[in-house]
Amino acid sequence: MKFVDQVKIEVKAGDGGRGCLSFRREKFIPRGGPDGGDGGKGGDVFFIVDSALSTLLDYRYMHHYKAKNGAPGLGKNMHGKNGESLELRVPPGTQIFDDETGELVADLTEAGERLLLLAGGQGGRGNARFATSTNRAPRHTQPGVPGEARSLRLELKLLADVGLVGLPNAGKSTLISSISAAKPKVADYPFTTLVPNLGVVPYGGHKTMVVADIPGLIAGASEGQGLGTRFLRHVERTDLFLHLVDLSFIQEGDPFDNFQVLNNELRQHDQALLDKPQLVVLSKIDIPEVREQAQAMKEHFESLGYPSFLISAVTGEGLKELVHAVGAELDRRRQKPTAGFDLGVPPHLDSEKG
Repeated sequence: MKFVDQVKIEVKAGDGGRGCLSFRREKFIPRGGPDGGDGGKGGDVFFIVDSALSTLLDYRYMHHYKAKNGAPGLGKNMHGKNGESLELRVPPGTQIFDDETGELVADLTEAGERLLLLAGGQGGRGNARFATSTNRAPRHTQPGVPGEARSLRLELKLLADVGLVGLPNAGKSTLISSISAAKPKVADYPFTTLVPNLGVVPYGGHKTMVVADIPGLIAGASEGQGLGTRFLRHVERTDLFLHLVDLSFIQEGDPFDNFQVLNNELRQHDQALLDKPQLVVLSKIDIPEVREQAQAMKEHFESLGYPSFLISAVTGEGLKELVHAVGAELDRRRQKPTAGFDLGVPPHLDSEKG
């Protein structure tokens, strides 16, 4: 299934039906009087959060949506039928923006949430409504009120407890496929993962956490390099990060320098991202050259305040300890939002100090 996380659509509620101009005409009733009914109300537009959806693909190829108009009134004081409302289903984590003003209209995160976004127009009154003691035969009616219309931009921000970040080929896809039932594409070339993947990871018996594999970031991602800012927004809702650092020969440059580069990109996108706890995961320790330097690198990260773990997603080494630690941290944060690793921003990452 194709992953679509941003679309633009035109949405309009239904117009109200017009009022009816009619007079009662029956045998033996010479002065029947006005009997024009009111028009029906136009249909409303609702947005409904559907947990079975994970993409905005349904809105990629159809951009115009309109609720049904109210039916016009009829004679014999019959009111027109109300227009059928329109229900648009979106995945959890969908944000709705007014495309003309940029205003955030709604942030839909709860499954089953139902939002009335656009109201249908009221139906016009028929001439029976205007009869008075001095105006027995009114010929005045009202047209229906137009329904509300808006140009909208829908953006999806994945809802996940844990975000996997790292350079391309750091092993994120292999990790999420090893600890969950997710089956992302895994290959030995950069940018194998082109869309975010979600995996549900069990821990602590009956509890679960949702882990998001974010496509590989590179220097300049916050300015549009590589996959750019397209996927950076998906890490905004996560509670903590697993920062994968590859110590193998695949990655160019010093591993710690690469770590700093990605944290800088997170800061450039949103300073608040660095306030989230980060656990450093040193991957691919099944490679002899990596194992030789892994312990020293682990001690270096921990000396800077980053809890660090050595894993091999291929052999499974260190995965149980990692999942247990992440689950315990999530439990602490859920019980007390301010609890967790007091990482702050290490001095070498403080932008004010260079």
